[in-house]
Parts: sequence; structure tokens; C-alpha cells
Amino acid sequence: MALLEIADLNVEAEGKNILKGVSLSVNSGDCVALLGPNGHGKSTLLNAISGNPRYHVSNGTMHFEGSDVLSLSPDARSKAGIFMAFQNPPDVPGVVSMDFFRAAINARVAKPISLLSFYKETTAAYQKVDLDSSMASRHLNEGYSGGEKKRNEVLQMLLLKPKLALLDEIDSGLDVDALKIIAQAINELKAAGTTFLIISHYERLYELVHPNRTAVMVNGRIALEGDSALATRISTEGYGFLEKENGIVIEKEDSVPVSIGVCAVKPTLK
Repeated sequence: MALLEIADLNVEAEGKNILKGVSLSVNSGDCVALLGPNGHGKSTLLNAISGNPRYHVSNGTMHFEGSDVLSLSPDARSKAGIFMAFQNPPDVPGVVSMDFFRAAINARVAKPISLLSFYKETTAAYQKVDLDSSMASRHLNEGYSGGEKKRNEVLQMLLLKPKLALLDEIDSGLDVDALKIIAQAINELKAAGTTFLIISHYERLYELVHPNRTAVMVNGRIALEGDSALATRISTEGYGFLEKENGIVIEKEDSVPVSIGVCAVKPTLK
């Protein structure tokens, strides 16, 4: 049985139909590179999985570990083991990071974590993402740089140890050293059994975390699936071969030349 099974998913946001029949099966232990031109539904898919209320599912089914996900609230999905790292993590004034982390951990366990265990785990996690542990006493993300916010998302992922991690451009805006830190954390959780669905426009992250599968979203659907070689090919050739070899016409008029690095569409596909 697949860990996550999505069938014919249609999703609307702000009155616009974005996902138009997405079907995707993700097995436990998979690391899936989710690629596609900008504006074709990648972030919408992750938000729909996590239960963002701004995204309305108008049709289709979604099951996680065999149970219906669409009937669950966002917090229930999180407790079930689904984690999402945001593309633009929000500031949360008034909420102390340490209190937030401890509450999130305790929401997932039968017995509250002891103060000693919590201290040890958070201290180790801060070291792994190369952030000063004194930041635990600050309000969540408030006053953080963009890179610090991204690493703080990964810190939360390390603490929560999810079954399924949805990463929406977790590497954008990071320098080479920070990218390696993020990749090390992903690989640590991969080895422990976490399943990943990762959006990135930079092949470098995929080179470091070694996805075993690639799924390409075009026109609000999963248009093509393959192994890691598919992501490499898109990085070097762009998306032009989709129409030539697969008959997939990208429905986007403001197309420009592309690699994973800029994630647009070659003008030949207008």
C-alpha cells in the first residue's frame, strides 16, 4: 500500500481552478523531486496535502496510510505525520520558539516529553542546522533572515520526525554551506524512514539528497514521471522535449527559456 495515494484531485484557490485531475502515488521511503514550470500547481499540491484552508478541493481523493486525508483538519494531518516546510515561513510574534516546538512535539506523543529530553533534542537540532540555540527564546521567525527561517523550518522537521515531509523550495536563497546543512538534515531523516516530496528549482539540492523518483507537473496535472535521470535531463534541456517526445503542450503564454534554475518554459512551447 502506498503511503500517500492521490487520485483525480481538483483544487481551487481564489476562484481559480489550479489542479485539474492530479493523480500521484508515493510509497514509504520515496524521495520525490517535484518539478514543473512556475504556476502549474506544484505549491498548490503541497498546500492541498497539508490542508491549507485557502485551497478548496472540489473533486478527487487523497489517502494517507490508507485513511482519508481530506476529512482531516490541518492539525490532524500534522499529528498523523505530515509536515510542510513553507516557501516563505511566516513570522509569529508573541509565540516563543521553544514553547512552540515543545507543544508541537507533545501533540504527537502519548506522554509529554521531559524537559531534559526536550533540551537535549533541541540543542542537537540547533547544532545540526547551524543556528544559535539562544534563538529558542525568541519569537518564532521574528527578526530572522531568510536563510535562518529556512533552517528553522528544517529544525522543526528534525524535532518532529514526520512520516511525510513536504518541502516547498526549502533551498531558495541559501548559500552553498547552508544548502549542504539542509541536505544533511534531509538525508538523516531519509535514513530514518521519512518520505519526501520536494519542490526545488536548483539541481544542486537534488544532487545532494538523491531523489529516487521525479514527477513533473504541467497544466495542473502530473504529466510525466521517471527516476532521478528525468530531473537531470530537465536541468540540462529544459521542458522542450515534453511536447516533442510526449505530446505535452504547456499551456502558458509568457514562456521563457528554462532550466531547473529558473523554472520557466522554453519559447518553442508557446
